[in-house]
Amino acid sequence: MAGNSFGKLFTLTSFGESHGEAMGGIIDGCPAGLLIDADFIQKELDRRKPGQSSIVTQRKESDKVEFLSGIFEGKTTGTPIGFIVRNENQKPKDYDHIATVYRPSHADYTYDTKYGTRDHRGGGRSSARETISRVVAGAVAKLILKQSGITIQAYTSQVGDIQLLKDYHNLDLSKTDSNNVRCPDELIAETMIQRIEQVRKAGDTIGGVISCVIKGTPVGLGEPVFDKLHADLGKAMLSINAVKGFEYGSGFEGTKMKGSEHNDAFVSDRNKITTKTNHSGGIQGGISNGEDIYFRVAFKPVATILQKQNTVNSNGQAVEMTGKGRHDPCVLPRAVPIVEAMAALVLVDHLLRAKTNKLV
Repeated sequence: MAGNSFGKLFTLTSFGESHGEAMGGIIDGCPAGLLIDADFIQKELDRRKPGQSSIVTQRKESDKVEFLSGIFEGKTTGTPIGFIVRNENQKPKDYDHIATVYRPSHADYTYDTKYGTRDHRGGGRSSARETISRVVAGAVAKLILKQSGITIQAYTSQVGDIQLLKDYHNLDLSKTDSNNVRCPDELIAETMIQRIEQVRKAGDTIGGVISCVIKGTPVGLGEPVFDKLHADLGKAMLSINAVKGFEYGSGFEGTKMKGSEHNDAFVSDRNKITTKTNHSGGIQGGISNGEDIYFRVAFKPVATILQKQNTVNSNGQAVEMTGKGRHDPCVLPRAVPIVEAMAALVLVDHLLRAKTNKLV
């Protein structure tokens, strides 16, 4: 199976299955001398782990990261950083009933056809539990970005048809983690939580949108042709389980505007060139222009529902199935740190590339 590595200079290779012994990864290209804040990394994992509240999966995992290499006396050595997070609460028997059944909208059929085999225990590599490795690597990336004054903040901005319409400038993003759905508006958050609870009790699931803001990005990150900064952010987000869409800056709404309305006029402010508006979302020509980078990521409803569904088995025979086990009624609360992690991996990779070109 190819495609388990991400990045060019700062790379992550992940491994492990949902109900195997452990999830893990290897980070390569991390500069030597970085002080590793183990508490911060664990806190990022805790934001992603299951069992946090009634609106997420009730699988119980401590998700404690164990670093195996690349760190000495609390600092990185410049060598590959190996780590694992052990699976403690596997229940593979919960999936015996779908050993030969293709679950609707899952990767069962495509995996089986492509590889001639599949791990039916929670989907194996196709499980969202694989994102553990991304969050660990993303946390390390955040520590590097912090040294350059770059911050990344994601939050839930929509659940089903319940939307947070306020612009991020008018939100206190420090309140994002103050509620179970990770929405910085307390009133909207409560409505979102109620909707998720209703859906959960009906044995169903619901999707939504996560918004993300990156501040402090210097001018010059990104390459102008195939490695455009927004293209790499798009690939990163679309690689996350259940993601169906990505837009940055004005996105699809920008199609309703005329060029005279959409253009971001340059102005000089205290000997610094900036833009009067930011419809470009902080990226022009595939390269960061120093303004805030902002984007939205659309997540579909989780495919596993606790209702009867018609499908077929590996022999093509029509069968009826009902989802079992512990699953998220809405992926958004736990996906917020994953979106941040993938954004961090993209930003740190381009930051290191820019430094080799003496741009920053």
